Amino acid sequence: MKHEFIDRHRRSYGVEALCAALQVSRSGYYAARGRAPSARRERQATLTAEIRKIHTASRETYGAPRVHAELSAQHVPCCRNTVAKLMRQASIMPKCIRRFRVTTDSRRTKALPNLIGRVFTTDHPNACWLSDITYIPTREGWLYLATVLDVYSRAIVGWAMSRTLDG
Repeated sequence: MKHEFIDRHRRSYGVEALCAALQVSRSGYYAARGRAPSARRERQATLTAEIRKIHTASRETYGAPRVHAELSAQHVPCCRNTVAKLMRQASIMPKCIRRFRVTTDSRRTKALPNLIGRVFTTDHPNACWLSDITYIPTREGWLYLATVLDVYSRAIVGWAMSRTLDG
């Protein structure tokens, strides 16, 4: 593993400096370079290729649990943590499926009248402000962002973030 890193960067920094930084002897580096990959390394490479194939077939939506379930269905012996580790090392990430999110309840709220009549210009600062709210999907749940914009300068005059829409 370290010898692969040294191979990639040896032209920029030199073998001696990289070996010293990684606390590896030069003789150990050259010995590892000539050695064939271990059985474990070959199994991980094969498993990573299978994981990549399953992930691509799922339109890149499967995470480690589903990939592991698919591997189990194909009778490939491995544990879920190994699948998760190999996906992380190979930078295989599932796409987030964005679901439609309703931010207002039309049964309880009424639309407010448009006071500016879609005229988005003004002659002096602080005469007209616009605001909007948006939601951002994160790994920890939804994040709501509200902003206030000054029409004259097009500058954000204020903003707030919250985990809840009414917060």
